[in-house]
Amino acid sequence: MSCNDMSGPSQLQHLPSSVEKAEALYQQRGQLKEEQLMKKIQKLVGEEEKLRMPIAQGLPWTTDEPKCLIKPPVKKNTIPIDLKLHSDIRAVERARFAHQVAEKGRLIKQYKMERDRQQKLEEEEEIKRLRKELIPKAQLMPYFDRPFVPRRSEKQPTVPREPKFCIP
Repeated sequence: MSCNDMSGPSQLQHLPSSVEKAEALYQQRGQLKEEQLMKKIQKLVGEEEKLRMPIAQGLPWTTDEPKCLIKPPVKKNTIPIDLKLHSDIRAVERARFAHQVAEKGRLIKQYKMERDRQQKLEEEEEIKRLRKELIPKAQLMPYFDRPFVPRRSEKQPTVPREPKFCIP
C-alpha cells in the first residue's frame, strides 16, 4: 500500500461524488460554523454583562448588624452679612468722579462750540457792516513807462547803546 492508499473508509465517505453533494456539505459546514460563532458571541456578551453588574460584598461574620444612626440636628441657615468692601466703595466713588469729569468735559465742549458760533456770527456782522460802509473806489493804474525805483532813506541810522548791567 502507498501513502495515497492509506485513506480509510471515513475519508471516502466525506468525498463528494457530485456537485450537489459538495454544495450540501459546504452549506452544512457553513451553518455549523455560524452556530458556533453565535454561541461564542452570546457567551462573550453574557460575560460582559456579568462584569458590568457589581457584586455586593456582604458584611464580615465578625461584625454585628449595623444600627440605625441618629441624624444630627439640622443647623439653621446662616444669614449673610452685608459686607462693604473698600474696593466696592472706591469703585462707586470712581464712577461718580468719572461721571463728573465727563459732564465737565461735555459742558466745556458745549461752551466752546457756543463761543465759536458767537464769534463767527460777530465776524459775519462785522463783514456786513464794513461792506455797507465802504465806498468802492477805482484803483489807479500803475505807470509802466516810468518804472518804480526805490530811493535811499534820508534818516540817520540808529546808534547802538551799551547795556547797563549791574555787576557787583
